[in-house]
Amino acid sequence: METLKREALKFNIELNKSMLEKFQTYEDMLLEYNSFMNLTAITDPYEVKIKHFLDSLTLLCERKLKPGCSVIDIGAGAGFPSLPNAIAREDVSFTMLDSLGKRVNFLNDVVEKIDLANAKAVHMRAEDGGRDKNMREKYDIAVARAVADLAVLSEYALPFVKTGGYFLAMKGTAPAEEVERAKRAIKTLGGQIEKVSEIKIEPLELNHTIVVIKKIDKTPSLYPRKAGTPSKNPL
Repeated sequence: METLKREALKFNIELNKSMLEKFQTYEDMLLEYNSFMNLTAITDPYEVKIKHFLDSLTLLCERKLKPGCSVIDIGAGAGFPSLPNAIAREDVSFTMLDSLGKRVNFLNDVVEKIDLANAKAVHMRAEDGGRDKNMREKYDIAVARAVADLAVLSEYALPFVKTGGYFLAMKGTAPAEEVERAKRAIKTLGGQIEKVSEIKIEPLELNHTIVVIKKIDKTPSLYPRKAGTPSKNPL
């Protein structure tokens, strides 16, 4: 884990011994569970550290995760980007939302194993969670990493975000056309694109962008539409 520690420091992210031990356990469990369920195509330990752990941690470069804030990860999958950030930021609470029960069980197993008090996984579709009165507009930040087209993703994510909060979408290296297509949907949902940040990770020449969307108004009650509709008929 010294590689992860060294590379994280380049982004001014300091990982202590306890955090690195948790990352090691997480990596071990990811690769173990991946042997009998589909969690990741990346199985080389070095690539897991860079392409999953470090890549996820670059979310902290935006400085939006303030102490005490609440974050929801839409389509958390194997826990990226939420779990690495939960390990690095014990002062922030993370809810990991996923529609597949097996993945949710894996995430909660990791949380329990590494004794992560600030994270939990919930088995639910985003369209249903966005209409749940206990979750709708209850979070300071929504995050997602390579889940869907930005217009679709915004309908999944923005209903969870409080007015004044943010949706941070981790996208590829050239999202300009996708961002342009999504502007109408984002505005309809109460959001406004604040900026698109470029993140460059030197090892493996791994680069991506973070689309920073501010929630400036409440999401109309019509959204999110029923399960399956956003992906079939994007705004």
